[in-house]
Amino acid sequence: MTSDEIRKSYLEYFQKQGHTIVPSASLIPAGDPTLLFTNAGMNQFKDVFLGIGQREYSRAVDTQKCLRVSGKHNDLEEVGHSPSHHTFFEMLGNWSFGDYYKQEAIAFAWEIVTELWKIPPELLWATVYTDDDEAEELWLQETDIPLSRIRRCEKDNFWEMGETGPCGPCSELFIDMGVDAYPETKDDPEAGPNTSDRFLEFWNLVFIQYNRDQSGDLKPLPATHVDTGMGFERITSILQGVDSNYKTDLFTPLLQAISDITSTDYSHDENGLPHRVIADHIRCLTFTIGDGVMPSNDGRGYVIRRILRRAVLYGKKLGMDTPFIFNLVDNVIDILGTAFPDVQPKRDFISRIIEAEEHRFHQTLARGLEILEQSIDTIKSDGSKELDGKSAFELYDTFGFPLDLTQLLTRERGISVDENAFEESMEAQRARGRADWAESGGGIKDDEVALYADVLKETGGTKFVGYTEHTSEAEVVALICGSESVTSAIEGDEVSVLLNQTPFYGESGGQVGDIGVIVNSNATLNVIDTQKPSPDLIVHKCIVVGGEITPFDNVTAKIDNNRRKQIAVSHTATHLLHSGLRTILGDHVSQAGSLVEAGRLRFDFNHYEAVSSEQLNDIECFVNEKIRGNDSLEINEMSLDEAKDKGALAFFGDKYGDVVRVVQSGDYSIELCGGTHVDATGSLGFVKLMSESSIAAGVRRVEAFTGDMAVTNIQKEEELLSELSGLLKTPKTNLFERISQIIQEQRELEQQIQQFNSKNALSNIETLIDGADIVDGIKVISSSIEKTNRDTLRQLVDQLKDRLKSGVVSLASSTGDDVAFVVGVTSDLVKSRGLNAGKIIQGITKLADGKGGGRPELAQGGSKNPEKVDTAIQATAKIVEDLMQ
Repeated sequence: MTSDEIRKSYLEYFQKQGHTIVPSASLIPAGDPTLLFTNAGMNQFKDVFLGIGQREYSRAVDTQKCLRVSGKHNDLEEVGHSPSHHTFFEMLGNWSFGDYYKQEAIAFAWEIVTELWKIPPELLWATVYTDDDEAEELWLQETDIPLSRIRRCEKDNFWEMGETGPCGPCSELFIDMGVDAYPETKDDPEAGPNTSDRFLEFWNLVFIQYNRDQSGDLKPLPATHVDTGMGFERITSILQGVDSNYKTDLFTPLLQAISDITSTDYSHDENGLPHRVIADHIRCLTFTIGDGVMPSNDGRGYVIRRILRRAVLYGKKLGMDTPFIFNLVDNVIDILGTAFPDVQPKRDFISRIIEAEEHRFHQTLARGLEILEQSIDTIKSDGSKELDGKSAFELYDTFGFPLDLTQLLTRERGISVDENAFEESMEAQRARGRADWAESGGGIKDDEVALYADVLKETGGTKFVGYTEHTSEAEVVALICGSESVTSAIEGDEVSVLLNQTPFYGESGGQVGDIGVIVNSNATLNVIDTQKPSPDLIVHKCIVVGGEITPFDNVTAKIDNNRRKQIAVSHTATHLLHSGLRTILGDHVSQAGSLVEAGRLRFDFNHYEAVSSEQLNDIECFVNEKIRGNDSLEINEMSLDEAKDKGALAFFGDKYGDVVRVVQSGDYSIELCGGTHVDATGSLGFVKLMSESSIAAGVRRVEAFTGDMAVTNIQKEEELLSELSGLLKTPKTNLFERISQIIQEQRELEQQIQQFNSKNALSNIETLIDGADIVDGIKVISSSIEKTNRDTLRQLVDQLKDRLKSGVVSLASSTGDDVAFVVGVTSDLVKSRGLNAGKIIQGITKLADGKGGGRPELAQGGSKNPEKVDTAIQATAKIVEDLMQ
């Protein structure tokens, strides 16, 4: 069977068993700040398992794009060495949400594996949790596996989502790859799953039946669920009769393409490691960039940038010194584009992003190799044979050198790497990353999940009526203070209020939440924000300004209607802006984030270069032309498949159900959107684009004013131009020329002042020499020169070194908040006394909260703290003294 046939047969089998085929979720987890990337098929159903979400179906099946490159599940270092570990992979899965349980899950698994896929039953083994008698009995009852091929395990057979929450025992299916391939196991009576690579696990059946509470106790869930996961690449290798995923039709065309491009032969041994790593990494890059992750210096983008650089470094081992990896994007999409069609229109965009990153890395790569060579030379001169872990980590972190490549390069020179110290630095970085990610995240707090789950279970969720009503009668179903459900809230209390229905829009899809009031005869509450912790719940963040409110009270919920109208203007404007961007820049443009609020919007999108002023003007003209057209907005609900067939665009980070809301204006904009909108584009009035900037590699940001605020902004700009015109006694039409003239005159005056200061500084050489300190027989000149540029400082350092013949010169100068440091050491002291200008500059700049570095004879540095210049420069003699000890 081909891989396409295997995938299709799996989905169709479970569809016949009453499962709904659901599309793969994005690699960017929607609404889950605890994850960098989607790493399992269950991620998109996490809210169901937690009890805070619902689906219209109780059985589901899919093939899910997954990425395991960070956190607990991180297979990066295994890639290429292991025949079955990857960064990017597909996970086949079937689920039951309170429907069938262990018996059916085991029976389904056995039928598809042995009857549909014809895997010989005598090769199959199963594992069960150590005390799961029921699962063991069912394997014996529903399958042909004898008791001798069922193992009880504890470590690998209990699945948990986290420290608290839904969990349960699991059963894994293994295939015996044969004693011929693993002769060392021939006479081992204990041979079996989890004892040898001979037994390959390929399917995990998780039976979710408990909830682990804060105290660690397991409590039975009111409903049980099934969550299964099967590595697609792994089952493909089994069914295609090969011993490595890289030998399947998922990889062989890609490996051949790499061989052709690099003019190197591929082999399945260690010599083929670079080919395998590149093949794995280009799959990862294609789909992460396709899902909206751009290489950058933090978060998801940082992970992707490092993976790309890792691929480039392995490319160098194949003799590739110029960008080439981007050429493989088409090969990846040719193999997997049918299964994941969303990536197909993004071919050119993905290729351009990868090519640009390759160029950027090749520019820094030579510097990394140079630093490694310097480190090796230093190690050899010191008589050592080990590269310290901190230096290895710097190469990894700054230049993208994976540890195994650094080890390869150092091993060739007879030098090892301190792996323990490297791992310490790595773990420290992971800890910082986890902290940064937690701080930047949002979503539901762990201790609130159970409360919201209870409310959802008891009430069935919040009915949103705000599309058509701005005031609604409702019943209070719950009050939450902090992380506790309360029976009342009185004046001055901050409380989260949940109603059975509401006109308040909960923050989602980039649109801010509504504000307003909740009132009855006994209480008045100001709603200061509205959140949407799950698709089925809306939470009103309130302050009680009078009286007392209790659960089951009847209340009137009323939004701030004027603010809502302004927000609707901004939201419709984002749709027109999105359409304008795609019309002017190209269809590769897709949303990467947004903020929609009253009077203004922010729109992030994928694009590979800065948007020119001319293009921005064209985009703004497009938007306002559509506004003047006053096209009616058509808003309809339909199935997700029907919406996609109509060409509807999905928004970044949103999670969609089977039935979606489609917003269309004219023939130029159709998007899936749950936000609030105007009735016709003419209601927007006017949109003014204010700025365009880069927020990450390949991600741009446009900000704009909308409606009344756009008009107000134009009026203020007009007032400012009038004031400038009067101040400069110049017509508005000539302001640019007049201001340019003034700036040029100022520059000329500054140059004259600079020249005067430079001449004055150079004329004071004798004074500086006379003031030199003597440290251990070495003359040390240190001084702060007023308002002198860096070039003049270097000239002055060189002249002083020539006059001294032997000595150290350390000079600094401040211009505004910018501080320049230059240190010089005469060559005789570098050779005879081991002095190093780079080390001296590091000591000086550290005292001034800056940075510096350079060669032994000349080093430079800078700082943004002019208050500490004198203290830092006066410490030069002490720094030299310390270095001489």
